[in-house]
Amino acid sequence: MSEKLMQENIIKAQKEIENKKQKVKNGQMRQHYHFMPETGWINDPNGLIYYKGRYHYFYQFNPYYGHWDYMHWGHAVSKDLVHWEYLPVALAPSEEYDDHIRGGCFSGSAIEHDGKLFLMYTGTSNHGSGYEQTQCIAYSEDGIHFTKYEGNPVIYPPEGVPSDLFRDPKVWKHDGIYYMVCGASRNKKAQALLYRSKDMIHWEFFNVLAESRGEWGYMWECPDFYQLDDKYVLMFSPMGESDRKAVYLVGDFDYNTGKFIWQVSGEIDWGLDYYAPQSFLAPDGRRIIVGWANEWQWMSFWKDWGPTYREGWCGFFNLPREVRLMPDHTLQFIPVKELEILRENGQSTGCFAVGSQEMALKAGDGIAFEIKMKVDLEETDASGLEIDLRCGEGRKTTCTFDFKHGVMQVDRNASDGWSKGVSSSTLFLKGKKELDIHIYSDQSSLEIFADQYHNNHANNIFAGNAQNQIKVRAYGGSAVIRDYESYGMKECFR
Repeated sequence: MSEKLMQENIIKAQKEIENKKQKVKNGQMRQHYHFMPETGWINDPNGLIYYKGRYHYFYQFNPYYGHWDYMHWGHAVSKDLVHWEYLPVALAPSEEYDDHIRGGCFSGSAIEHDGKLFLMYTGTSNHGSGYEQTQCIAYSEDGIHFTKYEGNPVIYPPEGVPSDLFRDPKVWKHDGIYYMVCGASRNKKAQALLYRSKDMIHWEFFNVLAESRGEWGYMWECPDFYQLDDKYVLMFSPMGESDRKAVYLVGDFDYNTGKFIWQVSGEIDWGLDYYAPQSFLAPDGRRIIVGWANEWQWMSFWKDWGPTYREGWCGFFNLPREVRLMPDHTLQFIPVKELEILRENGQSTGCFAVGSQEMALKAGDGIAFEIKMKVDLEETDASGLEIDLRCGEGRKTTCTFDFKHGVMQVDRNASDGWSKGVSSSTLFLKGKKELDIHIYSDQSSLEIFADQYHNNHANNIFAGNAQNQIKVRAYGGSAVIRDYESYGMKECFR
């Protein structure tokens, strides 16, 4: 193994970052408070963990330019989940099992073992007969500088699983044993494969944790598995399932057999830009997830790499969300409370009615802001409510709550002259007295939460600073709004 080569490649990547980061920092589409790379491309969150007093974000990273290629692991730390310090690149391609221009160090996870921080990741290479994916180990004494295990790879694809569809290990510990779930495909149907180990190095296949019979696609990317109260949750991003970007299953699990039986399924986010969420435990016991604020379908395969590519970067993370189990075993995904430290210039209004005439709302500078409100369904006779966000100069993103037909939609076809698409979800209001709405806007994205954080829509838009108006109107009657509050959001990354 060439430890020297990895360090040389990390130094090379760091020089690239230093040379370009100031120019990238000045990009017009850079976010104010969403986590993003200093330069280049970012996709899946990796290795999320609270370790030695700090939160760690690792991430799929190409430091050289703003599109997917030659995967490294970027690294940043935080004490509050809001303000982040960039650290040196943690992993760079360097070995025969992970050094390829269209491969590299793919997604994985982190865990503390024997006082050290261990990373488990997918090495991807190509030696002339197609892509080969294997599971590999790296470790660190200080949580910053990593060494690849000399016995890598530690797991190869099992029989019947294509070598290019075996990736994204998520590791955890239970009763002294380490477990790992990774995504796979067999007979063109998706699987989550379960492995176990006593020492994080020697692994044995345990069982197929769960699998698709065709209803959940042909490959599960970035599977994650964890206990929540008295239930277990399997999350994944299914390939071959059209607009499904991030799915969760809730059910029961038997550590004796390694089998997961699910009873409830749902969408983590219905938006067009939420993919590959990974979870971790906060020190206070909260289960928190972070997702990639993009997805594969919108990119160069049908259009181009997007407006930010021309600024030397692409991609960011959606806001961290706490996962909570509801009595019916559905899940809530609530923006973490730490985000409140970003609030400034708060305003609140007790109650007001909205009719068919357009009404202007105020929130911060109209670009980076947070809004919370409730629709009083008992006092509302309107058929629906429309909120236009990031309006100006003929541009707007429209969020519609259709009470009559039970649908929530976010339309970005008029957002910026580039973005396209309408995200849609079912809005089930039977027997409910109010509809809660929670909106986060940043320079290049909107995250809209509704109905007890079940109807969540994350959509990227690339609106300019002239798009800073907010408007609301009802149709088919009037809507009564209660508990309206708004805030500007402080900058973290500029």
